[in-house]
Amino acid sequence: MIEARGLTKRYGGLTAIADVSFKIAKGEVVGFLGPNGAGKTTTMRILTGYLPPSAGSAAVGGFDLAKEGRSAKRVTGYLPESPPLYPEMLVHEYLAYVAALHDVPRRERRDKVARALTACGLETVEGRVVRTLSKGFRQRVGLAQAIVHDPAVLILDEPTAGLDPIQISEIRELIRRLAAEEGRTVILSTHILAEVEAICQRVLLIAYGHLRLDARLDDLRAQGSLEDVFLREVEAAAVPAGKAALVEAEL
Repeated sequence: MIEARGLTKRYGGLTAIADVSFKIAKGEVVGFLGPNGAGKTTTMRILTGYLPPSAGSAAVGGFDLAKEGRSAKRVTGYLPESPPLYPEMLVHEYLAYVAALHDVPRRERRDKVARALTACGLETVEGRVVRTLSKGFRQRVGLAQAIVHDPAVLILDEPTAGLDPIQISEIRELIRRLAAEEGRTVILSTHILAEVEAICQRVLLIAYGHLRLDARLDDLRAQGSLEDVFLREVEAAAVPAGKAALVEAEL
C-alpha cells in the first residue's frame, strides 16, 4: 500500500533524508520512529504529496505520487502534527467541507461525515464551534478529517503531540480501533517509544536522515527493550553523521 524507493530530500547544502526505502503492506500498522529532526516529517510530507523528493520516488495505494498524485491523495488520510482545522466552523460543517475537498459525492457526504463523527467519538460535539473544543477533542476532529473520505491509508504525524496523559490514551485507543476495525494501513511517526509499543506491529527507525532499522516489534523485543535498540541505532548513526558534518565544514 505504501512504497518509498530511494527517497532523498535536499534543502540547499542540507540533506534532510537520504536514500530512504521501505514497503508497507495492506493492513499493517507501522511506527516511524526517530529522534527530533531525524527526517520523519520530511518523509511523511513526501508520502502525502505535499513535498516533492529531490531524488527517488514513492507510491501509495499503487499510485505513483509524481505521476498520479491526485489518485494517491484520494486513498490517503493525513493528519499533520498540527491538525488543519478551521476554528470558526462547526465540527460537522468542517468535516462536510473536507469531504467535498476530497471529491466525496454530495449524496454520500452526510453518511461519510456521520461515520467519521461516530468513529472518532465526536457525536456529542458535532454542533460545536471547533475553537471551543479541548485540545483532545480537536485532535479527534483532526483524525475525523483524515478518515472522512474513507481512505485505505492513514499517515499520522505525531498524533499525540502536546496532549495530556488521558488524551494520549484516548487517541492511541482510537488509532488502534481505526486500524483494526476498518483494516486500514497506518504509518505513524513519533519519537515516543511507548507510542510505538502501544499501537504498532512493525518499526521503521530513522536517524540523521538515514533509515537504520526495519523490523517487527516482536523481533525487536527479543533483542531487549525498544529503548535499548533505539539508543543503539541512533548512537551508531551519529558517528557517520558527525564525520559528514566535519567534511562539509572543511569544504
